Amino acid sequence: MRNKENKHLGLEIEPTLHSKIKYIAKYEGRSINGQILYLIRNCIRQFEAENGEIKPEDTGE
Repeated sequence: MRNKENKHLGLEIEPTLHSKIKYIAKYEGRSINGQILYLIRNCIRQFEAENGEIKPEDTGE
């Protein structure tokens, strides 16, 4: 069941990109959504490792 606290992100991508991310997700044993979340978390982890932690007050939320 969807957590109502979570934000919804609509994403428009090219069909070729969609089929490739779907392939990778299946290979990794994830859903497409799970794969995208995995990639986003990795991106944030890498950014914070290079630039320092992003604090809630930094995001303006």
